[in-house]
Amino acid sequence: MAIAVGAAAPDFSLLDQGGEAHTLSQHKGRNVILAFFPAAFSGVCDTEMCTFRDSLSELENANADVIGVSVDARFSNAEFATKHNLPFPILSDYNRSAIKAYDVVWPNFAGMDGYDAATRSVFVIDGDGTVQYAWATEDSQGNQPPYDDVKAAAAKLG
Repeated sequence: MAIAVGAAAPDFSLLDQGGEAHTLSQHKGRNVILAFFPAAFSGVCDTEMCTFRDSLSELENANADVIGVSVDARFSNAEFATKHNLPFPILSDYNRSAIKAYDVVWPNFAGMDGYDAATRSVFVIDGDGTVQYAWATEDSQGNQPPYDDVKAAAAKLG
């Protein structure tokens, strides 16, 4: 079960696609859309991150920063971000600390024993670091987040 609404969002320190460290606490005072995805360059994940890219102005109007997180290496994430022109950080959770903290671990991803990836999940976190919206799917292979719900949650925080 993923981190619940009303819980304090766990902080993290992860490298983005350019090698710069990011923490959740750096965004204090701003709302955050934290989107975990299983794997760069997979069709559903491509669509997910591009949908957030295409919704960015709407989310920025809600004082929200978008952050993508996968367990892929930052070098893969860099190519992924470049290919899709993603203007927000794509963080590498290569040591799986964030997916464990948010309880969004997809064990044995793609039938690879011992290879844990992120379950497709989205958290809207307010400027004080409290989870105000949480969504996670049991079927990360095909399900997309409910984008309208995510946008509404962010807009509500304004």
